[in-house]
Amino acid sequence: MIMDGLRVAVTGAGRDTGRALASAFAERGAHVFVSARDLAAARRTANEIAERGRGSAEAFPCDLESADSVRGFAAALAGRTEHLDVLVNSGARYLHGEDLDTVADDDIAATIAGAVTGTVLLTRHLLPLLRASARPDIVNLISACGEVGHRRSGAHPAFYAAKHAQAGFADILSHRLRAEGVRVISLFPPDFVQDGPRAAHGQLTARSVVECVLFAVGQPRDCFIREFHFEQV
Repeated sequence: MIMDGLRVAVTGAGRDTGRALASAFAERGAHVFVSARDLAAARRTANEIAERGRGSAEAFPCDLESADSVRGFAAALAGRTEHLDVLVNSGARYLHGEDLDTVADDDIAATIAGAVTGTVLLTRHLLPLLRASARPDIVNLISACGEVGHRRSGAHPAFYAAKHAQAGFADILSHRLRAEGVRVISLFPPDFVQDGPRAAHGQLTARSVVECVLFAVGQPRDCFIREFHFEQV
């Protein structure tokens, strides 16, 4: 799958799945705007991409829990490019704990602020650049915790709340932007591992999640894949 020249922004790209997504787009020829809360982590991802010699990347700070940081990242992109082809909303704080009172108020507020407010604000501020693209895609890595009736994760109730809010946002955005040709693609993976055997009876791996994203983004423009849902072992 060739993506030469595509301009792609990835949040949470300093580690794990976000880093894998940024690298995968770059390997296929895209120019990736790598963002992370920790600028040093974003720079490491961008440097790894540069060392591979395929595609290109720039690093930016973006703390999704801070509205000012989100606006700063969006403004920086507007100063670097006239359009954006793909926005991947993959940054989010995971919060563990089955009991509501096992975590601090600040952790609850930060989890919801990053996943919900940060995602909504960043999408809002980058929408003009996406609308300037000939093939705009918005990709949301949500979670099975955002599915109605899903109760199999050990995530904290605040994480469930955040992911349900993300799912609602993605749903209405998909409906309202469809007429403009903006595809909104959402993934609802269960708890997954970064590495694994990728076997039928093993846990879902980050690599498989990344490949679902690449598949959806690589489809012709008449193909609107709205959601990916996954069976659990």
